[in-house]
Amino acid sequence: MSLHTLTVAELAAGLKARQFSSLELTLHFLGRIERLGPELNAFVTVTADRALDDARRADELLAKGEGGPLAGVPIAHKDIFCTDGILTTCSSKMLSNFVAPYDATVVERWRTAGTVLLGKTNMDEFAMGSSNETSFYGPVKNPWDPRRVPGGSSGGSAAAVAACLAPAASGTDTGGSIRQPAALTNLTGLKPTYGRVSRYGMIAFASSLDQGGMLTRSAEDAALLLKAMAGFDPRDSTSVDAPVPDYGAELATPLKGLRVGMIREFFGEGLDPAVGKRVQDAIEVLRANGASIVEVSLPALPLSVPTYYVVAPAECSSNLSRFDGVRFGHRCDSPRDLLDLYKRSRGEGFGDEVKRRIMTGTYVLSAGYYDAYYLKAQKVRQLIAADFARAFGEVDVVIGPTAPTAAFELGAKTSDPITMYLNDIYTIGANLAGLPAISIPCGFVQEGGKALPVGLQLVGPHFAESRLLSVSHQYQQLTDWHRRVPDGYA
Repeated sequence: MSLHTLTVAELAAGLKARQFSSLELTLHFLGRIERLGPELNAFVTVTADRALDDARRADELLAKGEGGPLAGVPIAHKDIFCTDGILTTCSSKMLSNFVAPYDATVVERWRTAGTVLLGKTNMDEFAMGSSNETSFYGPVKNPWDPRRVPGGSSGGSAAAVAACLAPAASGTDTGGSIRQPAALTNLTGLKPTYGRVSRYGMIAFASSLDQGGMLTRSAEDAALLLKAMAGFDPRDSTSVDAPVPDYGAELATPLKGLRVGMIREFFGEGLDPAVGKRVQDAIEVLRANGASIVEVSLPALPLSVPTYYVVAPAECSSNLSRFDGVRFGHRCDSPRDLLDLYKRSRGEGFGDEVKRRIMTGTYVLSAGYYDAYYLKAQKVRQLIAADFARAFGEVDVVIGPTAPTAAFELGAKTSDPITMYLNDIYTIGANLAGLPAISIPCGFVQEGGKALPVGLQLVGPHFAESRLLSVSHQYQQLTDWHRRVPDGYA
């Protein structure tokens, strides 16, 4: 088996056993990024010098029998996480010249665990998008079919890991931006409970929804990386002060006795029948191995898309007001006065989708519309959270498809924002309720002569990441979908 097809767990074990060095591993991945990366456009910045320095330092520690749990393992970070001394652009013109003066907590903690930074990955501009087509640096392509999208907004991270350009990458999930790309690229993508992972140094889109997580090849890898990144951070007021379990130690929990709820609302109109069949087949694997399957109803869940597209733009209009051409980021040339500076800097610095969401958010927060839209959306958000809470009184996890279709073609939905937004219909509910959720590979469908991946989504109660990871791991012990690599990248 080639080095680049090994999982994070396998690489960490191999490094500790000195089967290969971190420098050898890092050079191997940097070579793949240089050779295969340009076609996919997965990276905004490749940090080759930093990576080689990190690798040499890791090898010195490993030679002495020291180093963190991920010592010497190469990773990539979504370009939404501040990285000290390295460009952090959010794939925007607005921040195309911004070099962060500090590390985000996620970056800091993975570095403390010993990881090697390969680079920063492309994304939808300011994390606003479901296809990675809104990036100032151009769209990312799906390694399973370069004519198709990899999903968004963490599409660069997804493409990089799926094409074996990096063993794992960080991502952020505001309405499905880790899980949907994971489904479209045959990866495991975990969104932890809101507050489980610090948002310090993660450039904000919608503060009550954003959550950091990761894209990996397996649930075992996700458990290792979550252990390293999770935990209380006094610099983040939304960080939860609760012990971090050993997620890896609980992976062996058997499926027998697990109560699984199939979400009725996820299996109706809008779901591609072929995708639905792959998901049903996966659920049958769980049933055959001891899980009990029941149907549950979350009647408010179909309202999640309109609710999200009121709440998220409202918060984005507030968060992005700081980008005004004064302190940092893009500034227009020769402004006539302060108002001209604001207007032209923001007009030039933001792309169409970001402008659309800022305008929507400003509208729903304005006098006369706040009660009609924003306040009502917050009330519906509570109804959605209550639906999940009732379901978890009967079952341990709820299950369904991650996305209604397989990866769609580049440009297919860019002219119709509503159709694009509906691609997140199955993922948004977990963000509105602050719940942990995971997407794992569960098979393929045939479209246009290509085999395209399908994702299975599991959602659990607050802080039930261990349960989601163990169910996912047990499923991955029974199937090999997660081991499949796109043609040309093995």
